[in-house]
Amino acid sequence: MDFINALIGLLQDPQAAIAGWIASGPQVAYGFMFLIIFIETGVVIMPFLPGDSLLFAAGYFAHIGSLNIMVLLPVVWAAAIIGDQCNFFIGHFLGEKIIASGKVKAMTPERIAKSRAFMDKWGGLSIFLGRFFPFIRTFVPFLAGAGGMRWHHFFIFNVFGGIVWSTLFSLLGFFFGGIPFVQEHFELVIIAIVAVSAIPAVAGAIKGFMARKRSKSAREANSIDG
Repeated sequence: MDFINALIGLLQDPQAAIAGWIASGPQVAYGFMFLIIFIETGVVIMPFLPGDSLLFAAGYFAHIGSLNIMVLLPVVWAAAIIGDQCNFFIGHFLGEKIIASGKVKAMTPERIAKSRAFMDKWGGLSIFLGRFFPFIRTFVPFLAGAGGMRWHHFFIFNVFGGIVWSTLFSLLGFFFGGIPFVQEHFELVIIAIVAVSAIPAVAGAIKGFMARKRSKSAREANSIDG
């Protein structure tokens, strides 16, 4: 129950959530951050967790001295790399069954199609680039495993992507956390990070909607002509 409450608090207010974890002890804070990053990247049913904003907020707390950046970085590196690796193996052994079952509601046909198109376009590099897009970040390693990508090929991009993504957002919080505007408008900054991260997903959804609308109009026009 404590972990569920931690998730709810994180979604509502990342800054207050992490502050509460730190108040319980730095080890608790590092542990929760490891679990959140691991679950977002490693458990395909929970792609909605705010990994980007969590890393930024954690970097901010490292800036003000509540966390140690030299401890934080290895923790989030390990969580991101191990999470994607677990997701890959889930996809490899159970991927087709999970997709066919339709029980993972977050794994809509549109999101699967978008993730597969992303992988077809970028190949192995999609494992690295996918880190920077919500939902795709969770689905790409799963689909890589389900699609039969070789493990050693996946592993290289997984390690590189996990380190770059988690370091980038943590250091953004660390270096920009001291700016007065960021401190005074922290919630707005977090919302902005979430919004920017969600732009590709929203754009993809709009593109898909417009494509379906054009397809429907074309079918209706053909039926009238016939």
